[in-house]
Amino acid sequence: MGLKLHNTLWRKKEEFQPLDPNHVRMYVCGPTVYDFAHIGNARPVIVFDVLYRLLKRLYPKAKVTYVRNVTDIDDKINDRAAANSETIRNLTDRTLKQYREDMLALLTFPPDHEPRATEFIEPIIRIAQKLIDKGHAYAAEGHVLFNVPSMPDYGKLSGRNRDEMVAGARVDVAPYKRDPADFVLWKPSRDDQPGWDSPWGRGRPGWHIECSAMAMELLGESFDIHGGGLDLIFPHHENENAQSCCATGSWPMARYWLHNGMLNFGSEKMSKSLGNFRTVNELLRDAPGEALRYYMLTGHYRQPLEWTNEGLKEQKNALDRLYQALQAAGDAPPANEVPLSVMAALEDDLNTPLALSHLHEIASQLNKAADPAEKRRLAGELRAAGAIMGLLQGDAVAWFRWQPAGVASLDETEIAGMIQRRLQARKAKNFAEADRIRDELKSQGVVLEDTAGGTTWKRAS
Repeated sequence: MGLKLHNTLWRKKEEFQPLDPNHVRMYVCGPTVYDFAHIGNARPVIVFDVLYRLLKRLYPKAKVTYVRNVTDIDDKINDRAAANSETIRNLTDRTLKQYREDMLALLTFPPDHEPRATEFIEPIIRIAQKLIDKGHAYAAEGHVLFNVPSMPDYGKLSGRNRDEMVAGARVDVAPYKRDPADFVLWKPSRDDQPGWDSPWGRGRPGWHIECSAMAMELLGESFDIHGGGLDLIFPHHENENAQSCCATGSWPMARYWLHNGMLNFGSEKMSKSLGNFRTVNELLRDAPGEALRYYMLTGHYRQPLEWTNEGLKEQKNALDRLYQALQAAGDAPPANEVPLSVMAALEDDLNTPLALSHLHEIASQLNKAADPAEKRRLAGELRAAGAIMGLLQGDAVAWFRWQPAGVASLDETEIAGMIQRRLQARKAKNFAEADRIRDELKSQGVVLEDTAGGTTWKRAS
């Protein structure tokens, strides 16, 4: 069938063809590291992790390079560091470390490159100077600004007209601007702000040019895929594309622009500014990271997704059913090939809801199968189907023994001891005592299952 992706640039689904079949290149906008990531911040990480896995499967002989940047110079970072009475570097290092741990808990692969903006100051200055030399930027009062009217195609990515762009940029119309739509490439820094020497004085980069410099240095002047949240289309991605194209003479910056929809919490977009969010770190105390990931994949990436506590419980139960099928079938390694139905769904613009429905169809067949060889084959298919989506790679027994943080419960040694005492009571035909132990375990959230192979246990959902 071939991979098809919805390209924001042309507002339609297109067949994906890499610029270089031997090197597939993808850039995704990453975090601004001043606070814990909320679950909405995790949506693009999970979405583009699935795409990364898919690209590696579809191009097994090619190099696939995934870059996800880190914004470690920003006014929010400066303000938070000052409020905490800590250095900016300490804040950004500490927050980035937590971000990486939280994203790994969601079973996402680390990107191939994770550049920090502060490590690319020289390339940023070079791009700004090149834009000045070409007439696409100008210096004014210690600032360097992109000259928007110099680019006829400005606005094509976002599809906005001039009035919408000026209003949507939400920037002050400063007296040193030649045009209200012009945006900052470089700005002066006070003595108490981080800054670097430049031809225009001591200062720091604007947000948009950071990504242009990092993408250009690591992926080249043009590359295949640029991804991020829907809220980044304008002004961030519009401005990135403009300054990169004008600096290099190549258009567009990326051939395919992909944008995920927002995560809603209480009918509004989840955001720190509104205060209606839950952090990934907080949610990981309530549910396994794989359950958070599964929930995220139940909605198509381009559509908004409503996040609720009840929804998380429902999707955890759905994942339970898949692990239950694997557990009942016995352990089986993943099949070499991903089922065609799952691949077809993912190749159709990452249709993860449809792909998940196919996982449940395989699990249903697995539950009905009687032949051991057939059960093993289907279990292998289910494992392979899960792997391409970053699911079902854990031990099924361990999955059912997970418990939320801070919950007072029996540990595994205590449970094993009680199961052994129950076994001894049954051998002695003291069934009342055996039932009492079972009931005591159940009251503490531990469910026993007696099988031909012995007694197993799991924690109640």
